[in-house]
Amino acid sequence: MLDGMLGIAALAAILAPAWVVTHAPAMLPQESRADLQHGARARVLPLAELPTVEPIRFQDMTPDEARAFNAGIPFAGGPNPASRGFRFAGSEEDRARASDCLAAAVLYEAGDDPEGQRAVAQVVLNRVRHPAFPKTVCGVVFQGSERSTGCQFTFTCDGALKRWYADPYWERARKVADAALAGAVYKPVGHATHYHTEWVVPYWSSSLDKITAVHTHLFFRWTGWWGTPPAFRFSATGTEPRVTQLATHFDAHKLPEALAAEAQAVAMQKAMALPESALRASVDDPDTFLIHVDPKDAATFPLLAERACGARPYCKFMGWTDARALPASARNALPPQQLASMSFSYLRDRSRNLERALWNCTEFERPKPQCMRRTPQPIAAPTPVAVAEDGPAPLSGVRRKPAANPPAAAAAPIASTAS
Repeated sequence: MLDGMLGIAALAAILAPAWVVTHAPAMLPQESRADLQHGARARVLPLAELPTVEPIRFQDMTPDEARAFNAGIPFAGGPNPASRGFRFAGSEEDRARASDCLAAAVLYEAGDDPEGQRAVAQVVLNRVRHPAFPKTVCGVVFQGSERSTGCQFTFTCDGALKRWYADPYWERARKVADAALAGAVYKPVGHATHYHTEWVVPYWSSSLDKITAVHTHLFFRWTGWWGTPPAFRFSATGTEPRVTQLATHFDAHKLPEALAAEAQAVAMQKAMALPESALRASVDDPDTFLIHVDPKDAATFPLLAERACGARPYCKFMGWTDARALPASARNALPPQQLASMSFSYLRDRSRNLERALWNCTEFERPKPQCMRRTPQPIAAPTPVAVAEDGPAPLSGVRRKPAANPPAAAAAPIASTAS
């Protein structure tokens, strides 16, 4: 019996380790194990060590697994103070760029959901104020967009911008963006700098404080001092960069060269659309055009002149923005006042290889080589001073002390009347 018992014990000593080895639970990747340990949170960074902003990367989970995991992360306790109002300080062009970028963020991140859009806008502006992020709205929204993956906001690098929303969606998103840039605050997200939808799990989600949920989005802030109001001490620079991904649709993000080319194309279309009756030459000089021009088209006056002159080897084109100053005839030389009021002139003389377009630079701001030479206006001769017979007349404009005993004025005759 003793031998039998010893044999069973020996067999168990062999089989038990074998069973443990063959039935051990599957090992998770190192990063997954760290994230799934809810109690083992990332260390709280001291004030001297700025948090690292990592590109967003997701755990490999199904949507249902992600929802279960996210539900297991508790909300942080303690106060959740609201952020202070954001006031954009910059030029109108910079504000337009900031509005474009923020509108794109709220629309592509939250869809056509006003509350979700306000929450996203608040996170973007929180980041602008935090030292770990760029100091511009467009810089925050498009941070990392040059990478195919790993950007801060996924719509900037996953091709989502190719699916453009209709204008009404943009109008609603821009209202949310403009309100946020003017000081509107969405209080529930406090000082959140991160968020994600409930069906994904970023690697950082367990290392930050989960503070609130807005519909299907969960919002997080950094642990420790870096998630408190004093950390959000920076202001935006007010100088917003151009974003090439938005240049196709928004003028504020287009390069000056592109805007100039577009303006020229529009002007060409406008010039070609003008009826021939608006471009008739003067009745007394078929090579001269006296035209009333629109001041909004100043940059494209040469295109209008070229169309009017056509193939003429010699041609003059003169334009006035004030229709009242338009000469009635080109036969006589224009008086100085009419020359001074001229807004644009074009001269072509192919016999001298000359073609020149000039603007009235008191009316339009242009480089000096493109400005008309201004002729000084003649100054009227002074009116001769009449001289009295008994001496010079008193100087005009000089007040004199009255005489002590002024001469008595001659009495006027009294007219007689018949009664």
